[in-house]
Amino acid sequence: MKHVKLILIFFLTGNILLAQNYSPRVVADSLYSVSLENIGGENPTRTMLVYLPPGYDEDTELRYPVIYYLHGFGMSDSINLNSVETDKKLEIAFKSNKIRPFILVVANQRTLYLGSFYTNSSLTGNWADFTAKDLVDYIDTKYRTIPHRDSRGIFGWSMGGFGTIKMGMLFPEVFSCAYAMSPAILTLCCDRGPYFNPGFKDAQESQTREELFQKGFDAIAMVDLGRAFSPNPDKPPFYTDLPFSWDGDKLITDYDALKKWYDNMPYDMIDTFAENFSKLKAFKIDWGKHDQWPSIPVTSRMFSEKLEALGIEHYAEEYIGTHWSKLWSVDGRVINSVLPFFDANLDFREK
Repeated sequence: MKHVKLILIFFLTGNILLAQNYSPRVVADSLYSVSLENIGGENPTRTMLVYLPPGYDEDTELRYPVIYYLHGFGMSDSINLNSVETDKKLEIAFKSNKIRPFILVVANQRTLYLGSFYTNSSLTGNWADFTAKDLVDYIDTKYRTIPHRDSRGIFGWSMGGFGTIKMGMLFPEVFSCAYAMSPAILTLCCDRGPYFNPGFKDAQESQTREELFQKGFDAIAMVDLGRAFSPNPDKPPFYTDLPFSWDGDKLITDYDALKKWYDNMPYDMIDTFAENFSKLKAFKIDWGKHDQWPSIPVTSRMFSEKLEALGIEHYAEEYIGTHWSKLWSVDGRVINSVLPFFDANLDFREK
């Protein structure tokens, strides 16, 4: 009889363990966004991946907080899934109790020139409005979310870190918590300025998209920023006024275009949007000490110092690493820093 009881206990325990499924269900979805109707050739129908937590299909009444991830320049929703195996990393996070069950949303913001920079543009569409309005409304309507800012967070890396800060400034009524990882282009500085950045001259020398892409990352990025910040529909081939051009060895500055760039860069925007940004319940910024782009650690520190001077509470962390160090790895920042940050600051209770 004793052996029968032991076998029964083992059988029941085994069934319980088998029932503990930590794997999120990945839903491929898409949304046509009126905000993204544009004259620049971008597709207003955007794909997205929605990661539903373990148990989502079992309890049809339970609602969940939502975290939006903003990908980097040149990335997309599908690239993020395949390159970092996001579903497997979330499974690790759930198993190790780094965060309680939540819904993760990754929308595709890859454009013809590799990134939206999460910015409203008269040329390429209103990407900020798409992110904070159309996308959020769609997710809240279709999925079992807790549709309240206190239960909604946003984070991103590189271009996505830039976008995270911008969303916090423009839409604090939508997102309560934000985490910016290695944010790019917070302002024009160092390798992003005109003298140490070959992108402006390379863009000037390119007559087609193919020529531009042959020039490489810097040229593509500067044109992409121009299409977002300073579009000009009457100026082919790229339909933008860039702030810097060259006449031989002489630098020429277009101050009207430069002002438009500064008006769209988080370090320069914070003076205007400090009150908005201070409404966030929690904000964190981090960066690698040895980032391949020197402007990122410099401007990240600058941004943190400006927040401190403005009296805006936040967390800031410099780690030993590069732009790509320990992002989605098992010992990386998403699992061990970002998700615990949201677990501590988001409201997981239904309103």
